[in-house]
Amino acid sequence: MPSDMDKVYIFDTTLRDGEQSPGVSLNAQEKIEIARQLERLGVDIVEAGFPFSSPGDLEAVRAVAREVRGPSIAALAHANPGAVDAAWEAIKEAAQPRIHVFLSTSDIHMAHQLRKSREEVHDLAVAMVRRAAGYTSDVEFSPMDATRSDPLFLHQLLEAVIEAGATTVNIPDTVGYTTPEEFAQLLQGIFATVPNLDRARVSVHCHNDLGLAVANSLAAVRVGARQVEVCVNGIGERAGNAALEEVVMGLRTRRDFYRADTDVDTRQIEKTSRLVSEFTGMWVQPNKAIVGANAFKHHSGIHQDGVLKERTTYEIMDPQSIGIRGSTLVLGKLSGRHALRTRLEELGYTLKDEELDRAFRAFKDLADRKKEINDRDLEALVTHERRAIEEVYRLDSVQVTTGDHIVALATVEMTEPGGAHRTEVGRGNGPVDAVYEAINKIVQLPVELDDFEVRSVTEGNDALGEVTVRLHCGGRDYMGRGTNTDIIVASARAYVTALNRALSAGPITAPL
Repeated sequence: MPSDMDKVYIFDTTLRDGEQSPGVSLNAQEKIEIARQLERLGVDIVEAGFPFSSPGDLEAVRAVAREVRGPSIAALAHANPGAVDAAWEAIKEAAQPRIHVFLSTSDIHMAHQLRKSREEVHDLAVAMVRRAAGYTSDVEFSPMDATRSDPLFLHQLLEAVIEAGATTVNIPDTVGYTTPEEFAQLLQGIFATVPNLDRARVSVHCHNDLGLAVANSLAAVRVGARQVEVCVNGIGERAGNAALEEVVMGLRTRRDFYRADTDVDTRQIEKTSRLVSEFTGMWVQPNKAIVGANAFKHHSGIHQDGVLKERTTYEIMDPQSIGIRGSTLVLGKLSGRHALRTRLEELGYTLKDEELDRAFRAFKDLADRKKEINDRDLEALVTHERRAIEEVYRLDSVQVTTGDHIVALATVEMTEPGGAHRTEVGRGNGPVDAVYEAINKIVQLPVELDDFEVRSVTEGNDALGEVTVRLHCGGRDYMGRGTNTDIIVASARAYVTALNRALSAGPITAPL
């Protein structure tokens, strides 16, 4: 970073606010893998979760704190003694632990949600920040719904929590209500009025309900905020959060305007985006800025002509700067294990021997049905094989009979826990419905299919299809993803993956 640039700290909350996206549920191993990639990306703080929300999340945050040593590891806690204590219990082994305390400060939240007066909120915030500061010197405080709060009350509260030990004060636009100009004015008022603000870093956390999360975040940087809270791919509660890749590349591309930059290794952006999409089951829209499939594609003849003559005529960023590769090694059914390993390593995947064996078998199976296998095929294949979910039930075979004048029939064979094989026949309105009925007969869980999505991962008649399902089971949602050139098989794999997620999460009562 040039010496005349201010540093903006990147606080990534993909593992906490991102996991609040409907249908997303990350296990401990998935959180660790994403956190390790965020470490390679170079973020400064990783908010690993909300430990007080469940014993499982506390253990997942603790695992991240133990395994990932580069960035600070933050844990969220609402203004409750038990929550603050749980946050510390989860992150106390981190190399750089941070407790993040939040409490609503808008009149609408205080009256209808907290049912507390301003004085009560003030005293509770101070007490909980002081409690957190007793555990660690790195304490962040967020006045939730700050952009709809009375500025004078906000100023008084920020001064008090800094005095109590907060070293970062975060100004959240919790419901995505503000605009860039209005947000800048709010922050300028904070900078001008809070007398001890020089003892804390000012952060912002913007939601995207009006599509302004990134614009608001960058407007805040422009007036002095030096931490931005983001999620990879912009995922998160409701319409999501400010997208990490957009904030980072906005600052990097327009350093001349913002006079600020980050320590992020932007070459890791594309890989990070794909990993988060894979584990959360949330697709990136093709026209998404920076990481969308169309972000660096040119269809117009005029644009193509310009780019061929000089890339910068229509590209303000170099695709390679975010890790997009320009060449593809074509693999097929005659390729061997060494060729597969070499290409995967070039793509950034280092597999253990047993992982390579599974990937090679899946690769050969795909190669028998597809003439050419490109990089996107390989990435979809290897991430499917590496997914860290206990395989309680294994899908062995699927056969269907269907047509426009007959009832669809499906025969499914699966390996049950303990190694026994079981075969069931299902009937349905179509082949996928029949397959799912057969699987349900074997697994016997009280599930509801809430969402079913199918897309093509690659192009051509032999494209690799990818199916994502969301099941509701035992009061929770579980995502599953499956890939295959046969969309029926991909549908079965996705369904079984979601069922295995549900079973791995703990005992489920009320069988079918």
